[in-house]
Amino acid sequence: MSIDLTGKTALITGASRGIGEAAARILAGYGANVVLAARSTSDCERIATEIGGKALAVACDVARYSDVEAAIGKAVSHFGSLDILVNNAGLIDPIARIEESDPEAWGQVVDVNLKGVYHGLRAAIPVMKKQGSGVIINISSGAATGALEGWSHYCATKAAVLSLTRNAHKENADDNVRIVGLSPGTVATDMQRKIKDSGVNPVSQLNWSQHISPEWVGEAIAWLATDAGRAHDGDDFSLKTEEGRRAVGLIS
Repeated sequence: MSIDLTGKTALITGASRGIGEAAARILAGYGANVVLAARSTSDCERIATEIGGKALAVACDVARYSDVEAAIGKAVSHFGSLDILVNNAGLIDPIARIEESDPEAWGQVVDVNLKGVYHGLRAAIPVMKKQGSGVIINISSGAATGALEGWSHYCATKAAVLSLTRNAHKENADDNVRIVGLSPGTVATDMQRKIKDSGVNPVSQLNWSQHISPEWVGEAIAWLATDAGRAHDGDDFSLKTEEGRRAVGLIS
């Protein structure tokens, strides 16, 4: 399938590495302007320089609503619109059983994984409604519907994000603002290295070769940003199935 995102502007959170970096590069490759957002801008600035004039790096801590609102404002002022928002920023550290967990660290995961997605939705929806269209892609996980030892914070926040996706879709579908989740499965990123190091639960025992590449997730994000992904609005699209991978064009 041919994807053309020329003239669209996408903002990606957690864009300094992994899925966020891959998404920024791939969306730009399909013609989109891209705004790379992360707490530290050094890597985002390097990636933006490599992409070229259609890329902008901005500092943004998604746990702070004012940061997210400002990042979206910069996207609109610099490129003229916000057509795609990818709520990708996420944490899984520290991995620990509930009775051994650090309440402050557990709460920080909630601030980023859940409140960060809410902040993106809250700031982007009015902009997209005003311009008449837009798509918000929330990075989800199989953890949204399953329980894994040591991952209480991650499972709980991803379950909440799935609920947010469904609620936001119900509220905004009639205004041509699309909300869709993407559950990629396990991806070869730094997060998987931390999971491996923890030695907790079966995911930590997977071989590196069993994880998909961040580029596959970037391709799925680009596909979901087109009308081809509309059938999955209001729910999670899974890259773990052959059917999902075939739809995106990752396998024949």
